[in-house]
Amino acid sequence: MTYSAPINDMRFLINDVVGLDDVSALPGVQEVTPDLVDAILEEAGKFAADVLAPLNRQGDLVGAVLENGVVRMPDGFGEAYRQFVESGWNSVSFEEEYGGQNLPLLIGTPLSEMWNAANMAFSLCPLLNQGAIDLLSAHGSAEQKAMYLEKMISGEWTGTMNLTEPQSGTDLGTLKTKAIKEGEHYRITGQKIFITYGDHDMAENVIHMVLARTPDAPAGSRGISLFIVPKYLVREDGTPGERNDLRCVSVEHKLGIMASPTCVMSFGDDGGAIGYLVGEENRGLECMFTMMNTERLGVGLQGVAVIERSYQQALAYARDRIQSRPIDGSSPTPVTIIHHPDVRRMLMSMRTAIDATRSLAYDVAAAIDRARHHPDKEIQAANQKYVDLMIPVVKAWSTDLGVEMTSVGIQIHGGMGFIEETGAAQHYRDARIAPIYEGTNGIQANDLLGRKIMRDGGTGARAFVERVKETLGEMDGNDEGNLRLRTRLSDSVADLESTLAWMLDTYPGETNRAAHGAVPFLHLFGIVAGGWMMARSSIAAKAGIAKANGNAQFLEGKLLNARFYADHWLPRTSALREIVCGDTGAALDMAEDAF
Repeated sequence: MTYSAPINDMRFLINDVVGLDDVSALPGVQEVTPDLVDAILEEAGKFAADVLAPLNRQGDLVGAVLENGVVRMPDGFGEAYRQFVESGWNSVSFEEEYGGQNLPLLIGTPLSEMWNAANMAFSLCPLLNQGAIDLLSAHGSAEQKAMYLEKMISGEWTGTMNLTEPQSGTDLGTLKTKAIKEGEHYRITGQKIFITYGDHDMAENVIHMVLARTPDAPAGSRGISLFIVPKYLVREDGTPGERNDLRCVSVEHKLGIMASPTCVMSFGDDGGAIGYLVGEENRGLECMFTMMNTERLGVGLQGVAVIERSYQQALAYARDRIQSRPIDGSSPTPVTIIHHPDVRRMLMSMRTAIDATRSLAYDVAAAIDRARHHPDKEIQAANQKYVDLMIPVVKAWSTDLGVEMTSVGIQIHGGMGFIEETGAAQHYRDARIAPIYEGTNGIQANDLLGRKIMRDGGTGARAFVERVKETLGEMDGNDEGNLRLRTRLSDSVADLESTLAWMLDTYPGETNRAAHGAVPFLHLFGIVAGGWMMARSSIAAKAGIAKANGNAQFLEGKLLNARFYADHWLPRTSALREIVCGDTGAALDMAEDAF
């Protein structure tokens, strides 16, 4: 089963729900029209379907391998990457000054979704490169930008993040990699693990962003600095020169994303890799967090994308697989399984999970565009506050749903879903990493609660609630479908408000008890945010139907999606509220050796 980009859904969100007109008018980004968006989406869809998707299964079977010190990608990946770069897909949302196309992130986001849906393992290379580019754009010196950005934006070179180490995990304050100053550069020694695309044979150079500690640095996270450490040192003319003292010593054997090389990197086996300080000493972690919003948005999109890919395959199977007579006796002979009510429920669960998570991710992408480019500083700040609040929700809620819904995709296939040859299992295996990397989803929940809500006393979260209430006020109360969604969403917003109040009251004095419910609270937040986007989609679909604007069946489908979301997703918030606020702390009271 191959992949077909859901261009109608993407177009509808960009133009009618999130608002292309608002974003394309921002200074500092290339103005885009609906016609241009259509052309970009169509061409990207072809590339995803014709070039990347056919490699997905083969990449899973063969994987990336380390041979004689070189990481070899599966057959076809190098050629696909060459086409990706030559077609300009790597440079879409980057600065024109360094060869980018200056398109808004609202346009880059659906493209990223396509790459991930077509071939998640492949897409991790440009995703990590994007983060490294964002970091250098924000914190690199003029000389560093001139030396690296053009080649990284074009895709001729790729970038990585080298954060964690065997003893550290997420606790980056325990990093041991050393950086010793030597004239204008530093000598880097140490080992890094879980380095996505730490080495590969698709590009001529790999530019590593490495966290390390100088000899006199303070202990903990305050003593971490950031360094550019290229695989090949760059000559004055900008071409790769001598090989730096770093190497991949192994490629991890994983549950999924087999074709994405997850490397153990060793720096300084022969005296020290040459690295160049980014920003100031001891402020490396602060620099690294610059790339986190777009990286975590990108990972959230992986959740969206893998559900879409799994849904397309499950839908095709349900339309083709004949099994059993209808439960209502409407046919004397067996029918395709899409006629069975429970299969329809599962398909609609997948379909609405895609709609809700995709629309929220696109909305956050548009807010990032406004936060970066809006001329009004207050509007910039308000959008940045919304982005900061919603990024952990997009990352964690979308990727948790990615695992849940790809499991549903297997269930629709029945026994054939458990057989590797169908490909359904790959989506589930690939999806499982996304709740873990870029900060586990438990860490995202702690971030939402501790940093994003407690630090401002809930101001940003309450502002979000008010935005949802404004949308509720825009809905037609005389329409039965809208009334149901409006009623259910109103109840869910009340659940969010009361749980938020409980968290604000409980966290200061009973931090562990509040944190114990952080993940259910994030899920509650996500379901409400998804309901809000469903309401906005419903309003846009009704307006389109009234104007005879577009495909009536497509727009009616959006209304049915909203209705199903109201019936099957929004009722979960009352249970989540009770889980968070009514939990008596049994897990906290359990003695360690009694588990």
